[in-house]
Amino acid sequence: MLRTILITLLGPMLWGSTYVVFTETLPVSHPLLTGAMRALPAGLILLALNPRIPPLAALKRHAVIGFSNIGLFFALLFVAAARMPGGLAATLGAIQPLAVILISAWLIGRAPHPVQILAGVAGVIGVGLLVLSPEARPDPIGVAAAIGGALSMAAGTVLIDRWGRMGTPLETTTWQLILGGAMLMPVALLVEGLPPAPGLSEILGYGWLMLLGTAFAYYVWTRGIGRLGPSAVYLALASPVVATAIGAIALGEWFNPLQWAGMALVIGATAVGVSIGRSGAGTASPAGNNA
Repeated sequence: MLRTILITLLGPMLWGSTYVVFTETLPVSHPLLTGAMRALPAGLILLALNPRIPPLAALKRHAVIGFSNIGLFFALLFVAAARMPGGLAATLGAIQPLAVILISAWLIGRAPHPVQILAGVAGVIGVGLLVLSPEARPDPIGVAAAIGGALSMAAGTVLIDRWGRMGTPLETTTWQLILGGAMLMPVALLVEGLPPAPGLSEILGYGWLMLLGTAFAYYVWTRGIGRLGPSAVYLALASPVVATAIGAIALGEWFNPLQWAGMALVIGATAVGVSIGRSGAGTASPAGNNA
């Protein structure tokens, strides 16, 4: 299981670079288009590696996951990133583990362990201590987008676990990216229009997000959820840790005592959340296995 956890962890670690890549290299004025450009080409690249069209029943489920986990989530993620400091957006997004265990209880019948809830709360506090700046000013639309994005991806995470046997991890990743990106693209073009012609920095930024931050990262993430269950979502807390480390390195700074305390809380919450989730998997309702 440790090997699976470490491989799955690569996804959130790569996601930790998303904010800086978006704000420093991509058109911040086009958050919806950035989300669509991140998803759709990545899905087509994966389709080239596995050129197979699933049955219609599976495609319908991929479309639901693609909307929740990609189309809606990417739109809200980049709207939040465009309107707020990354630290505030990351802190609000850290509610995702709590959302996952509550949605799992409702959708799969997997009752949350009290320790998992405490780990989720500790994760939010830890991320706040690590990344939240006293100067951060919440933007109402940005706050709503960050919370909505966390809830959307939480629902998608649970659905991947519930419908995980409808295809291989590569197939599930491929079609959620294609369908989610295809849903978002026309909305982005209608609302935002085309951005300025991309230069070298934009091309490199899109390339990083599409290949490593999306195609590869979402493949290992989908694979990990299938093997670890929804409790894998606690690993997503690594994303703000990496994002903060990137910022500190760029500025030539080091963590202060509060940030070290936050990191310890995040690591502890991640370890406890994943381990408790795995130990309780055998007692979960079989509803998710028969979906």
